[in-house]
Amino acid sequence: MPNYIPASKAAEIIQSGHRVFVHGSAATPIHLLKALLARKAELKNVELVSITLLGDGLFDDSLAGHFFINSLFVSDNVRAIVDGPHGDYVPVFLSEIPRLFSEGILPLDVALIHVSPPDAHGYCSLGTSVDIARAAVKNAKYVIAQVNKQMPRTHGDGVIHVSNINAMVEVDEALPEVSYGGKQTDVCLQVGANCASLIEDGATLQMGIGAIPDAVLANLINHKDLGVHTEMFSDGLLPLVEKGVITNKYKRKHQGVIVSGFVTGTRKLYDFVDDNPLVRLLDIAYVNNPAVILQNPKVVAINSALEIDLTGQVCADSIGMYQYSGIGGQVDFMRGAAISEGGKPIIAMNSIAKNGQSKIVPFLKQGAGVVTTRGHVHYVVTEYGVAYLFGKNLRQRAIELVKIAHPNHREWLDREVFERFGK
Repeated sequence: MPNYIPASKAAEIIQSGHRVFVHGSAATPIHLLKALLARKAELKNVELVSITLLGDGLFDDSLAGHFFINSLFVSDNVRAIVDGPHGDYVPVFLSEIPRLFSEGILPLDVALIHVSPPDAHGYCSLGTSVDIARAAVKNAKYVIAQVNKQMPRTHGDGVIHVSNINAMVEVDEALPEVSYGGKQTDVCLQVGANCASLIEDGATLQMGIGAIPDAVLANLINHKDLGVHTEMFSDGLLPLVEKGVITNKYKRKHQGVIVSGFVTGTRKLYDFVDDNPLVRLLDIAYVNNPAVILQNPKVVAINSALEIDLTGQVCADSIGMYQYSGIGGQVDFMRGAAISEGGKPIIAMNSIAKNGQSKIVPFLKQGAGVVTTRGHVHYVVTEYGVAYLFGKNLRQRAIELVKIAHPNHREWLDREVFERFGK
């Protein structure tokens, strides 16, 4: 039997100046994190490295000087810190994050991970998030695991033997849950319908995070023999599996199998992936490699944007100089889809933001980051239709984008097009 220790004891391993990887998404080791953050008075300049973290009330200004959050993809619970003096953001493609660990660019002292209980042979599973965690485990000097009876055991690259774990803390706690389907609006559903019109039977799907990807899936119920090769998926995929829409029949890589890097959703999703050979969670350096993605036919990559300018430049990670999220896997899949046989890279978004401002703009906000270049963008979809930009010059692109902008903003955008191009 493993030798379990209290979380408070495990947290004592971490010292001032250490760089600590924190497992992310539904696998966020909240119990371990709380024990570590409780030691703030004893620690200085501990750097926390992670992609999306889940869990409310974990981070606040009292951590200043004790912990520095160096985020690889900014989640809402660390956003205020990352945009302040005690945090920062590393712009990096999701597929290349494992290199930061393996090549010593971001050497890891400790990895905090969240795993399933060991089986009869002593093997645990990284559960819902293999993604960059596999590389962190391989390269950290010390590995601390939160071992949770409620963490599903997943097939793929997430297998880790107890001999590779230095300290184990036993818990029996529910995983964080997110319901993207509950956030859908009529506008999202229309965007989803417009995206679905571009998807052919036999296509291989990649979906980003949020309500729009789930809205796309809700519009695919009459499609046939779809496949999935994606960096993540949520509950929206389950009805398509149950109804036999997703068969993975025509995939050339991992035929018959759903491939992903991580999953985030509700308990229903976590139960679905538990010991399910239909699903393989693999290292993100492989899943998001465009050279792997392109080997599947008709790859459709659907990702979102915060705003897009009239030439097709996509900002998906920041609002001006305010760091909102991250590059993630958008570029990995946009490029992979573009060079897949019959592939379609799609940027899908509501035409306006919550404040009523147009997401299609003459120029990106000052300080905003270009995540996806105008050379990567082929299709842009809003609730008002589809703009096909591939092969079009700058003026033609602008005209196409104005057509799918919100009607309240088209006159303004028309003036901007005329002022810029003069004809």
